[in-house]
Amino acid sequence: MIGAKRARGVALITAMLITALTGSLAAGLAWDNALDVRRTMVLLFHEQGQQVALGAESWIRNILRDDGIESQTDHLGELWASELPGLPVDNDSVQGVVTGNIEDLQGRFNVNNLVDSNGEVNKDLLEQFQRLLIILDIDPRFAGLTADWIDPDQDAGHPEAGNLDGAEDSIYTGLTPPYRTLNRALTNVTELAALEGMDQASFNALLPHVTALPAGTQINVNTATPVVLQSLDANLDAAAVERLLEEREEAGFGDFSGTFSTLVTNPAIFAQLTESSSFFQLKAVVQIGTVRVTYYSVLSRSPSGGPVTTILRSLGTI
Repeated sequence: MIGAKRARGVALITAMLITALTGSLAAGLAWDNALDVRRTMVLLFHEQGQQVALGAESWIRNILRDDGIESQTDHLGELWASELPGLPVDNDSVQGVVTGNIEDLQGRFNVNNLVDSNGEVNKDLLEQFQRLLIILDIDPRFAGLTADWIDPDQDAGHPEAGNLDGAEDSIYTGLTPPYRTLNRALTNVTELAALEGMDQASFNALLPHVTALPAGTQINVNTATPVVLQSLDANLDAAAVERLLEEREEAGFGDFSGTFSTLVTNPAIFAQLTESSSFFQLKAVVQIGTVRVTYYSVLSRSPSGGPVTTILRSLGTI
């Protein structure tokens, strides 16, 4: 009798263990399945977000092309300069929204202009960049470091241009981790973060006012940031820039040449000024479900309403 009771007890315990193991296995399979479904949805939404961003880019290219046909000047009162309104993404499978904005990259200082096609540093533009850094309370030696980063040689500094601030491979290969100078024009302005001594705070302050475009581009005074405007001449102060911003507020400067001819005393810097642009940056933010896609593209517009082409795309960062 006792043996039979023991046998039944063992059988009951065994059955309970099997039930527990089966339940645990089923729960694990259900959890793994839920994770797989979630991963699949995230990947699907991310891919759909990229396609929506590409669609927004195509729309913006048409806007910039039409603007180039209708107007020979570019200013902050035009349609392209307004915030992209929240546009719904709504169909049978996904719901979301896309927002964004366009920036005129020629409203910034093009760091690739520091070095010409012969590898020589432009003294006037170097001094302008130094003024821009000083206005932002950033060490002006980064102007010389930038020129050295771009130029094709391994000679630190450019005494002929008054630049004694420089660093080449001999400095960068001694850092941890070691790396080498670029020795060519920047493709992306974020590469300035690699300059010797560049800290995060200085980089963040500088980034909205600089760009990396093909060398030779001019500054559009109708869209230039206040810091860039002030850097045009040593005699320009914050009050003068404020008056300039008020003058251009509605539809840009009526006669930018007349306005700046007395303010910018250096002919080489004055020759860098324009009232039209060819390079723009689109930032599109697509939200689908819980997935957020931030998309950047640099757009190049041919003169007089010619085609608009995409020359650079990136996700998450410029």
